[in-house]
Amino acid sequence: MTARIEDYALIGDCESAALVSRDGSIDWLCWPRFDSGACFAALLGTPDNGRWLVAPVDPEARTSRRYRGDTMILETDFETADGGVRVIDFMPLHDGRSDIVRTVVGLRGSVAMRTEIAFRFDYGSIIPWVSRLSDGAIRAIAGPDMIVTRSDVELHGESMTTAGEFVVAEGDRVSFVMTWGPSHTPPPTAIDADDALKLTEKFWTDWASDCTYRGEWREPVMRSLLTLKALTYYQTGGIVAAPTTSLPELIGGSRNWDYRYCWLRDATLSLLALMDAGYYREAAAWRDWLLRAAAGSPNQLQIMYGLAGERFLREWDIPWLPGYENSKPVRIGNAASGQTQLDVYGEVMDALHQARLGDIPDSLDAWQLQKALALHLETVWRKPDHGIWEVRGEPQHFTHSKVMAWVAIDRAVKSAEQFKLDGPLDHWRALRDEIHDDVCRNAWNPEIGAFVQAYGSKLLDASTLLMPLVGFLPASDPRVQATVECIEKGLVVGGFVLRYDSEKTDDGLPPGEGAFLACSFWLADNYVLLGRRDDAIALFERLLSLRNDVGLLAEGYEPRLKRQVGNFPQAFSHIALLSTAFNLGHAEGQNAPRPVEQRGKDGAGAL
Repeated sequence: MTARIEDYALIGDCESAALVSRDGSIDWLCWPRFDSGACFAALLGTPDNGRWLVAPVDPEARTSRRYRGDTMILETDFETADGGVRVIDFMPLHDGRSDIVRTVVGLRGSVAMRTEIAFRFDYGSIIPWVSRLSDGAIRAIAGPDMIVTRSDVELHGESMTTAGEFVVAEGDRVSFVMTWGPSHTPPPTAIDADDALKLTEKFWTDWASDCTYRGEWREPVMRSLLTLKALTYYQTGGIVAAPTTSLPELIGGSRNWDYRYCWLRDATLSLLALMDAGYYREAAAWRDWLLRAAAGSPNQLQIMYGLAGERFLREWDIPWLPGYENSKPVRIGNAASGQTQLDVYGEVMDALHQARLGDIPDSLDAWQLQKALALHLETVWRKPDHGIWEVRGEPQHFTHSKVMAWVAIDRAVKSAEQFKLDGPLDHWRALRDEIHDDVCRNAWNPEIGAFVQAYGSKLLDASTLLMPLVGFLPASDPRVQATVECIEKGLVVGGFVLRYDSEKTDDGLPPGEGAFLACSFWLADNYVLLGRRDDAIALFERLLSLRNDVGLLAEGYEPRLKRQVGNFPQAFSHIALLSTAFNLGHAEGQNAPRPVEQRGKDGAGAL
């Protein structure tokens, strides 16, 4: 039976990531980078295409799990009639080395255990050559990739898998260490599992202790921050949207995308979340990644990049994988990287402006880039685009895209005014007013009584909830309040907000999807601005209840099936959670982050 998306937990080392199921199976692993094809597990729920199981032989074993304190160390307890064991899963943090450690600890009685490793490389397409090294380690090798597994128990070949049986009694510790390396190099040396555990726990605990948030929702805030850190590629500072590809927005559907890249759309909210929690070094690293990725001709600005700023993200389908619960196709790469999406100009300009307000050291290159982006945006802002939702239909004049074009020019004006930077201020102010007037005239539909998805449209879109959040209009504006009311009536299903009505929107894809979780957080943010604090808290708590047992959120939620959907865990969902928690704290005026204008560089640990 296929595990649900929310049945998984994330472990990672800020370079690689793995998803561990409740039943003790690692079903997705990317080495040595989040977007690498060197994974031995091909896709969740497809064990024939790769997995690593460590679990009791008894199929009726009861499980419970948690992260160890404020760390990314996963502890899964198994209880059987004969005893209990704990499986500790983690990825030690090294510079340039990738390991997974799995240690079984006997808690009581004795438990018969089994491990099964199905090595599969390149998304399940390659069965590697498996052999035993002179020190007893198992090596799997094919093409550029090598995995070496060292174990405290004897492993043997069995039906194209590597297996082992063992018994764990109270007080016993049995460890497995799996390490990736390039196939042309000598096998990686052994590490001590217990020493690695101590160092890994210290790293995460020390990092978490730098958090400055002291508000009411510390547990979900801290878990979201830890998740965000785990999704950060430490070598470049880039934050991957999710470590997975092709987990469906609708079970059995075709809205399946590769999210193992860095979206510029996440830029501002990621930066603010990190600064609000006191993580200025991570925020600076993300800002620097943004500058490097966006560098070059402004007309070549993309909506997403690879972890090191790669631009060529060719999309192709994998025919040999069935997809999660037969959700096809399974996609590698993302063709949306070539789309025109005007809102990214606003995201980049806002992120760089907020970085200055946060006292992150500036550079002349940042302002020169911003001026070039503003100059280019002036020539293209009137054109249609594919919008925030990356529709694969015809370009339109999307309201959110125009609003973010206004944000881009507004932040250029504010940076020039507040930091005495050079620029054509009078011209920018006039352009800002022109865009604002254009949006108010063309995006407001008096028949619907709301700002709509695109110019001339009659469809609602949750992205219009961002209009007061980015400062385009105050929440007190009657048009904003009316738009919120229309979205409450027209896009809320089962208590959560849809992006838009996919049955009516021509987005080039079959209709049907779950609620996009970030949109529901945006509605809660609007409630805060509208003074509806009780409604904001109620919605926020309802969203928190969707997190799985270890506090993780996917991209979306299917209210009818009561299941998480989409890629997992999703950085954008956790960033939106952080934003709402901080907004609620700021509205309360107690234990709240400082206003962005007053942020100072507190300094925090980074890998």
